[in-house]
Amino acid sequence: MQAGHGGPIPLDALGPRGSHRTRNRLTVPDVTGSPVAELSLVPRLFVQRSLAALRKAPPLDADELSAVLARAGEAFATGTVGGVPADAYRHRVSRVTGLPVSVVHKATEHIAHCAREVFHTVECARPRGTVGHWQDPLTRRGTGIWTRRGDVFAVHAAGNHPGVHALWLEALALGYRTAVRPSSREPFTPQRLVAALREAGVGDDRLVLLPTDHTVADDIISGADLSLVYGGDPVVTKYRSDPTVLTQGPGRSKILLCAGEDPAAALETIVASVSEEAGTACVNTTAVLVDGDPAPVAEALAERLAALPSLPPEDDKAVLPVRPVAGARALEKHLLEHTGGGTIRLGGDGIVEELGDGSAVLRPAVIRLDRADAPQAGMELPFPCVWVAPWAPADGIAPLTNTLVLTVFGGDEALIERLIAEPSIRNIHLGDRPTHWMAPGVPHDGHLAEFLMRSKGIVRSATAGPWREG
Repeated sequence: MQAGHGGPIPLDALGPRGSHRTRNRLTVPDVTGSPVAELSLVPRLFVQRSLAALRKAPPLDADELSAVLARAGEAFATGTVGGVPADAYRHRVSRVTGLPVSVVHKATEHIAHCAREVFHTVECARPRGTVGHWQDPLTRRGTGIWTRRGDVFAVHAAGNHPGVHALWLEALALGYRTAVRPSSREPFTPQRLVAALREAGVGDDRLVLLPTDHTVADDIISGADLSLVYGGDPVVTKYRSDPTVLTQGPGRSKILLCAGEDPAAALETIVASVSEEAGTACVNTTAVLVDGDPAPVAEALAERLAALPSLPPEDDKAVLPVRPVAGARALEKHLLEHTGGGTIRLGGDGIVEELGDGSAVLRPAVIRLDRADAPQAGMELPFPCVWVAPWAPADGIAPLTNTLVLTVFGGDEALIERLIAEPSIRNIHLGDRPTHWMAPGVPHDGHLAEFLMRSKGIVRSATAGPWREG
């Protein structure tokens, strides 16, 4: 990807024989509607040939790959990749997605950190009682061995946040040859990361970038052994019964403030949980449930969020997302149709504050509900939008289910035990931990390796060959 001169820059596909520019291209605009890039869209035959090349390629040695991934992550975050410096890359992502450039910068550092720690992360997922290689001395007496469920892994990537691309690095670490289909909304991050990995030593026939239109997208899924797909509820429903597809859908993360807890002491964490990452991530809080009167919590939260500035996304002080005006107005209309009254509106009469160049800031919204099971509490929107509702132990844990991250302030042991046992609550943060907290080695939506790997039994007799354990 070379910098453009006076026009949209070309974003090539990265196939098993290098870069590939197609006749069929998609214009990628910025938040004002101005064209920034032209993304090459590959046809079905190109996808099929690329996947066939991945299937033929052997995996890299794990020791070699560890150094390659660390080197690639550093180049991705701080270096020049494909002729594009890191600052220019971050500026483009910010202008195209409307994410504050500070959020993009933090995400690139996160990806580099995950690249360095990826072998620690996958090792955290390996079951105790298994070994990673058949020549381990423990196989002499019989044990389990952790092995891949396939060879080729596909990713249908999201475009809401660059940080999602840290996850599929784990598949490379486990020996999968990988095909990434970038989001047309934000193709810069996967294109840069794939290019950095290939420059660092991952072979072109082990990692490909396959931009496609929707008519070809399913060919990538059907041609891979296993796939990771991002999307909303329709995508989750589409692939729910397919055991070869892991879906990453809406987070609907929540905070529960139990009786006896001081709302003022929790306010900083609640504000951060709602507004960090510009409120665009699946780990951002979308509902706060209060055992008691939710009004003071809603009012305090609204006051704090109202102080956030409205700035263009490339401004270092920006903290809120930006969209084209038409898209921002459509989101505002959608929200107002579902509030049922009682919205605490911030940033003017609604949530849209126009910047005068065809783009608009999405201002935060705090909406107070009158019951814990109100259906609006399950609505997740791509900006700091939070629903505040009353909750009582008599309501049970049903209002807290279907949640990626649940932060709980207070609560007795019986409640915590029930929440931990609930399958649809995928992460629990107890006490003063924001919902957006993550760390390498800690599951996000389970460990990806749980999906990619399986355990086999293995035992070797003393006469099973000339191999020697080193």
